[in-house]
Parts: sequence; structure tokens; C-alpha cells
Amino acid sequence: MNSEKKSQIKEKYSIFLVLLLMIVLCTCFNRNFMSPDNIPNIMKQLAVATILAYGEMLLIISGMLDLSSGAVLALSGVFSVYVYKGTDSLLLAFLVAIFIAVACNIVNAIMVTNFKTPPFIATLAMQMAARGIALLFTNGQNIPQLGRYTVFGQGSIGPVPISILFIVVITIVIWYILRHTRLGRSLYAIGGNEEAAIASGISVNRNKYIVFIINGVLVGIAGVLFMSRVNAGLPNGAVGYEMEGLTAAIVGGTSFSGGVGTTMGTFAGALIIGCLNNIMNLTGVNSYVQQIVKGTIIALAVIWDIYSKNKKTTKVILVENEKEKEWNEEKSSGSIA
Repeated sequence: MNSEKKSQIKEKYSIFLVLLLMIVLCTCFNRNFMSPDNIPNIMKQLAVATILAYGEMLLIISGMLDLSSGAVLALSGVFSVYVYKGTDSLLLAFLVAIFIAVACNIVNAIMVTNFKTPPFIATLAMQMAARGIALLFTNGQNIPQLGRYTVFGQGSIGPVPISILFIVVITIVIWYILRHTRLGRSLYAIGGNEEAAIASGISVNRNKYIVFIINGVLVGIAGVLFMSRVNAGLPNGAVGYEMEGLTAAIVGGTSFSGGVGTTMGTFAGALIIGCLNNIMNLTGVNSYVQQIVKGTIIALAVIWDIYSKNKKTTKVILVENEKEKEWNEEKSSGSIA
């Protein structure tokens, strides 16, 4: 096995070693961490952030991002709760959440593709607008006592929580999209080099619309799970959750420069963040300190991403220079006519 292959394997599986180390350390800090009651609790808390992380991963791979997912989650969630309270239909409430979130993401796509607005600005504007609409619609008041609606975030099928089933199904779907579809290959190509993707015949704008729509579906599902878990429609809920998703994706190896990222890496990143949040709560770490820790993790992950990319670029340049040197030497020796 050559050194390049070993390097690829190390890069691919290092995140899982970090996850294993995290679990061991958390267990050492608090023996209740691995208790039968705490593990399902971690997974339930993790569901929303993991689903948002998959959407962020797809967007970042294709060279974009979404700063509005937390606010759109709240907007779609409160509309979903309102519809359920009025109709008593779980299916209709679920579909309404997805519809609202997809509509918001289509607006994001229009701004990014048709008006060439940077994704950072477009989604930041949507963040403010969606949060404002959610507060205006509810007059800033929570919608309490959701009844059967809580089945999404608190119910179980046998011993398995429904929220965990959502994670499993969505993980498989996203993995399949990235590994086995033309869309997945196109997203990597667009994020890697958009001009080259256009030259190769890839419909960049169309694919950007599709990935925003997928993100909308994921945010809508996350909105239902969030409101269901807290048993209330919270127009001010999920503040900062977009950063939870971004952090999980980046920690999981998704490169901010685009074109790099994996489903399982993002899942591992979400587990790392979930374990970190849980152990800080179990050990009574101050909430302000928790924010500092999360901010530090984001900074370190981005620094590592930049360092890794620069290292790869330097290696490629050195290899190309070496090949050019060998070619010039052969040419000067007369072996090349």
C-alpha cells in the first residue's frame, strides 16, 4: 500500500477515531454518560442538528451554505403546529412544515442563482425575514399543549424512538444521493470548480435549485421534530441551530472551500458535537462557556481544513514540478526527439 493510499484511508477514518476518543473521555468524566437512559436522550437531542447538518453538508459541498436554517425551522414548525391545532391532522401538519421550508429555500435559490447574491447574504436575509414572520404570525407567543403532535419527537416504535428512525432513513437517502446519483457527482463538481462544471455540461443553476429544495425538505422535517420534542410551537426556538448544523458538517470533514464531504463523516461530526453538548450539560458547564467551546471548535475545524487543503496543494505543485524537471532533463539528454 503506497503512502498516498494510506493518507487517504487515514483522512477518511480519522473522524471516527476522534469520535471513539470523545466517547471514552466523556465516559471517564461522567459514568452516567453511557447509561441506558442517557444514550437515547443524546440521540433524540441529536436528531434535529444531524438533519440540519446534512442540508448544510450538501450546500457546502456545492459551494454554498445556509444561515437561515434555524429561523426557517422555527417558521415551518410554528405553521405546522398551527395547522395541527386547527385540523388535528398529523400528515397535513407534517406536509405544511415541509412546504413552508421548501418555499423559503426556493427564495434562497432564486437570490443565489438568478440574482447572483452570495449565499451568505441571501440566507442571512432569509434568516431575519423568516424569524420575523414567525414572530409576527404568533404575535411572539408560544403555542402550547400539542397533544398527539409530540409523537414525532417523543414517540417510539417498539424500543426505538421515532426521531432516531428519521435519522437512519435520512442518512441512507443522503448517502445514496452523494454516492450513487448524477446529482451527487454534479454537486462535488460544482463545489470543486464551478467553471469546469459548466464547461463539462453540468446545469449548475438547476442543481443549485435542487440542493436548496432538498435542504428545505430536511429543515421542514427538523422543524416538526423540534416542536414535537419541546411540546410547543416556539417562534423564538432553534436560535443558533444553523451553527450546530454547520459545526457538525465542518467537524465531519466537509470543506468550506467546496467539493469535499461525506455523509458518514457528517454523521460522526454530529455525534461528536452531540456528545460534547451532553457531557457539558452532565458536568454542569456554564452555558456561556459552552458557547465559547463551540466557537473554538468551529475555528479549529476551519483552520484544519485550510491547513489540509494548502498541504495537498503544495504536494500537487511539488509533484508537477518534479515531473517537469524530469521531462526537461530527458529532453536535454536527447532521449526525447
